[in-house]
Amino acid sequence: MAQPRTKGGRSKPASTGATAKSTTQKKPAAKQEPKMTSGQKNALQAAQDYLDTMPFSKAGLIQQLSSSAGAGFSKADATFAANNVDADWNREAVKAAQGYLDTMPMSKNALIQQLSSTAGAGFTRAQARYAVSKVY
Repeated sequence: MAQPRTKGGRSKPASTGATAKSTTQKKPAAKQEPKMTSGQKNALQAAQDYLDTMPFSKAGLIQQLSSSAGAGFSKADATFAANNVDADWNREAVKAAQGYLDTMPMSKNALIQQLSSTAGAGFTRAQARYAVSKVY
């Protein structure tokens, strides 16, 4: 007996009269890439390029991307890029902390302050503490 076909061309089992539970599970939907304007796309690429070059905090990256002395993107495009770039901000903080220690010795507290200061690297206090716990 020929099996009925579904839309995709796969065979459907013939009905036996009894209802059987489906053993197939739905796969989670793939993460949808956000629709981007050209400014967002360019800012996202610039964000990745910056992160490939040196460590940045999320706030520091937004500042760099939106600064007229930096990449000059709008604040909105810079924020979009920082929110969507593939970054581990804790790992970025660790790299920044190691860079500071390679340049100048400082206490744990001074390093946390340097990493979390808006005049410094701009990481959150939690990210700064995490980084110091990894490099000290």
